[in-house]
Amino acid sequence: MPERDAGPKPSSRLPDFLTEADIAALNSGNHAAPFDVLGPHKSGNRRWITSFMPDAAEVSAVVGGRETALPRVGGDVFCGPVAGGAYRLKVRNGDGTLHEIDDPFALDPILTDFDQYLLSEGTHKELWRVLGAHVTRHKKLDGVHFAVWAPNARRVSVVGEFNQWDGRRHPMRRAGETGVWEVFLPGVGEGALYKYEIVGAEGGLALKADPVGFGSQHPPEKASVVRDIEGYGWKDAGWMAERAERASRASAISIYEVHLGSWRRRYDDGGRPLSYKELARDLVGYAKFMGFTHIELLPISEFPFDGSWGYQPVGLFAPTIRFGPPHEFRDFVEAAHAADIGVLLDWVPGHFPTDEHGLVQFDGTALYEHADPREGFHQDWNTLIYNYGRREVKNYLVSNALYWMEEYHLDGLRVDAVASMLYRDYSREAGEWVPNKDGGRENYEAIAFLQEMNTAVYGADASVMTVAEESTSFPGVSQPVHGGGLGFGYKWNMGWMNDTLRYMEKDPIHRRHDHHLMTFPIDWAFTENFILPISHDEVVHGKGSMIEKMPGSDWEKFANLRAYYAFMWAHPGKKLLFMGCEFAQPEEWIHDGELNWGAADRPANKGVQQLVRDLNALYCATPALHVGDCLPEGFAWLHNDPAQSTIGFARFGAEGDAPVVVMCNFTPVERLSFRVGVPAPGFWEEVLNSDAAIYGGENRGNMGGVEAVQEPCDGHAQSVRLTLPPLSVVILRLRD
Repeated sequence: MPERDAGPKPSSRLPDFLTEADIAALNSGNHAAPFDVLGPHKSGNRRWITSFMPDAAEVSAVVGGRETALPRVGGDVFCGPVAGGAYRLKVRNGDGTLHEIDDPFALDPILTDFDQYLLSEGTHKELWRVLGAHVTRHKKLDGVHFAVWAPNARRVSVVGEFNQWDGRRHPMRRAGETGVWEVFLPGVGEGALYKYEIVGAEGGLALKADPVGFGSQHPPEKASVVRDIEGYGWKDAGWMAERAERASRASAISIYEVHLGSWRRRYDDGGRPLSYKELARDLVGYAKFMGFTHIELLPISEFPFDGSWGYQPVGLFAPTIRFGPPHEFRDFVEAAHAADIGVLLDWVPGHFPTDEHGLVQFDGTALYEHADPREGFHQDWNTLIYNYGRREVKNYLVSNALYWMEEYHLDGLRVDAVASMLYRDYSREAGEWVPNKDGGRENYEAIAFLQEMNTAVYGADASVMTVAEESTSFPGVSQPVHGGGLGFGYKWNMGWMNDTLRYMEKDPIHRRHDHHLMTFPIDWAFTENFILPISHDEVVHGKGSMIEKMPGSDWEKFANLRAYYAFMWAHPGKKLLFMGCEFAQPEEWIHDGELNWGAADRPANKGVQQLVRDLNALYCATPALHVGDCLPEGFAWLHNDPAQSTIGFARFGAEGDAPVVVMCNFTPVERLSFRVGVPAPGFWEEVLNSDAAIYGGENRGNMGGVEAVQEPCDGHAQSVRLTLPPLSVVILRLRD
């Protein structure tokens, strides 16, 4: 036991820095500046130590083995003069138990002057390095540094199991004029649960999850979790060095869109979804087998409600714990990179939920959102809209985009619901929205945010990609910011998807009247860098599965779907297909089950799966099918006959690349000796036929290929005569 020093006798006189009002405020948890009175302070020529210690019977300070009692001066506040030197607090609880602790109020701030300057300016692009909960070492003590932005709060405290969730015990200090509060808590570490207890601007009390927290409890629990995200030790340097060409407009990009919670489930273990580690083996292996170049994940930033599919996040910096902790998500990404597969994340900066533990009224004010619901509330989704005009909020979102690239080596972001951000009147009636400063509907602040985000992301690493889900004709979505564009790398071609699906859903006998739905999209196909998306949105909410959309008998349904996929892979634009669509899952997607993998073993479904696999292989191996995806010179019409519902076009790569001819027959009528002009003489090898028996067809085709003859047709000096099977697409490539 340390030697007890009687020291000076307790005095009823308080030191000059501590008043009765201070003591009352500490006991009630309402002290505006607790670091001004707690911990060590000088009064006269003596050092005094003040401690707030609920449940303590006695408190003393231990300096160099000598123990000095701190008298109780009011409520749970203890204060007394103590000799100089480093000290620890020794606490005897009411039940007689003893423990020693390091005093967090004796420690200096961690945030540097430079950090504070960037925070005050709202320009700290690596916000996650200073805010949140960081396992670190400070003044030779191991612990966690907590920091959170709450500029209008009266008091902010860290609460957790380490302090009995008592907000009076660990109030934080304000960091200058930044609006940030910080504290270092010795002895706290990895895995600790915590929240911020905030006394708001009007005095209300709220418990909030950490906006920059790296981990969360498993929903429906709501606490943040201290996660040490340092020191992973990446082994994907080769991938990172080479990935620039994989994201370029001339590369083959075929994306497998996945909802991790419902791809597969472990029914031998309670029906749980696969973990990140299991997905690193099974999902990555499957995507590799199928020939996809990228996996795109529906949002995995922590979210409270499974039914939102992740589109209502409350923890933008936390990979959801549903599948494992942060390092295991890194294991998944690294496994994908080892398999030469990129990982894209569906990112949601367009709105956030109203859950009380989230960002809503974070410090008692509309901090992240707009105060006016005409600007700050999404009627469609019952969610809140970020205030993009506030520099700290914009910085929060931009830094989050950078965070996923830097800390998790993600290869790109698909930005959700961009159209809802671009227009102030999105899904609103007259009088329900606020015009911009010029009286128009464009959201200038959101536009500036998106431009800044793209500039920051591509400026940090030009080898990644950003993708916009944007459903309007807003100009320049994928054009450079310096040219007035939004700066995205790619844009989803929603018009192509809507038009072509409308066509395919029609009975073939009526398709001649809507032929333009398949041909008109080429008129704008090169106005942006497009991705052709068959996403989760097409197989939910009563829309039916892809195979259900197709008309006709069972055979015709599968033939239609095979023809559609072949047309899609041959059409200009990068590709995206939602999970389950690759094997023609018969049912709509359901988020709380798994895909119908049993259906994938049926011959017709297996044929569609094999077709998608072969389309990916052909697409990646054939420059003419991807080099010119975003260039008008990569495409040329050959044939267009609405009466017969037939379409023909050529695809071109770089100089020296073999051209490709694509012929589509969207009727159930076989067409024999069908003549079409081709762009070059020679032997045109049939490299894919959607009617092949291996895909579930009847092997009607062209016996491996045809030789061009000098018969002018379709504006070319040579032509070929083809067999076009019913409801099929035939792809031919000029043989060297």
